[in-house]
Amino acid sequence: MENTINGTKKVSPTGGDLEGADEKQEFNITVYTENQIGLLNRIAIIFTRRKINIDSLNTSPSEIESIHRFNIVITESEDVVRKLTRQIEKQVEVLKVYYHTNADVVWQEMALYKMSTDVIAEKVSVERLLRENGARAVVIRKDYTVFETTGHREETDNLIKILQPYGLIEFVRSARVAIIKKSDGFNSKLREFERLEPGEDVVENEYLNKGQKVFTM
Repeated sequence: MENTINGTKKVSPTGGDLEGADEKQEFNITVYTENQIGLLNRIAIIFTRRKINIDSLNTSPSEIESIHRFNIVITESEDVVRKLTRQIEKQVEVLKVYYHTNADVVWQEMALYKMSTDVIAEKVSVERLLRENGARAVVIRKDYTVFETTGHREETDNLIKILQPYGLIEFVRSARVAIIKKSDGFNSKLREFERLEPGEDVVENEYLNKGQKVFTM
């Protein structure tokens, strides 16, 4: 049945139909902000108040100097995500917020696996399994070896299952990094905004260096 309001088909801000908008799925929320102390805490509170769990959170510099980029991953319905993005945009330091499904972004996560060096040396099959899963050694010591790989969550989780029988010592995974597929970047939008609404030229204070005359009683 088609999802409509007053006979009009519902469409999401990203251009897709809102058919099944109440179904939960992974969404990538991209937030462009000024780099201000305390902003991360205020954004996190928005999710906490709504009892929404953040699956992954990454902050990094963006392509624009002095502007940072948050990538937040949550599992929710599109209706909830849309309301969240509006709430986040109300923060003074937030410049723009976008949200996309996994199909709309290119994303990766990095994972590190610590294994016994003796096991790696004794069992040729373990080294072969690591190689087949795109893992490479980044640290080799007498007592342990650390392997690194990048990929989607399913890929890094699968390698955990493969290595567990051989005595996996430790595992850690990074937060997700993602780039929007159909986007010219926020940089171009910012330049266009500055072109359409240029800032006023600074007017020199006519009283500058005249303090003695102006403020003498």
